Amino acid sequence: MGLAVPHFLLTEWARPGVGRALVVGAGLGDDAEHLAGLGYETVAFDVSESAVRLARERFPGSEVRYQVADLLAPPPEWRHAFDLVVEIMTVQALPEPLHGRAVAAIAEFVRPGGTLLVIASGREEGGPAFAPPWPLTPSEIGAFATGGLESGKVEDLRDGEHHRWRATFHRPA
Repeated sequence: MGLAVPHFLLTEWARPGVGRALVVGAGLGDDAEHLAGLGYETVAFDVSESAVRLARERFPGSEVRYQVADLLAPPPEWRHAFDLVVEIMTVQALPEPLHGRAVAAIAEFVRPGGTLLVIASGREEGGPAFAPPWPLTPSEIGAFATGGLESGKVEDLRDGEHHRWRATFHRPA
């Protein structure tokens, strides 16, 4: 059903690892499969039942646990349960009034000693956002340092017409 093509900013960053990983807004599963291939015990969720079904069909026999879940009402057992949490362009796909709640929910997934990786399209503070997705501003990226998470490396990546963020956040052990 096509080759797995994880986000290039994830593949540049991620290294082989151990522990539990969570992919937020898993879509068709490419990023989750990449993490599982690096050695992580991976859970990937999406609010879309059809996306979860297609991911399972694309990767039969996968070790990734794909499931339907709502970011704004996640399973309580996910609180502080993951060594690595990957958020790639999910928050920006939500209406702007929901960004704060979504960011707070994502921060809660990271266990003590764990890392959150955020990849998003970017825009300047107060810059125009004409339609979804709504690229994230510097303050919105900084807002991931919440609920006990501390900011790590924040990369403001620009090449021609593209403005992207790749940022890490850590929960102290």
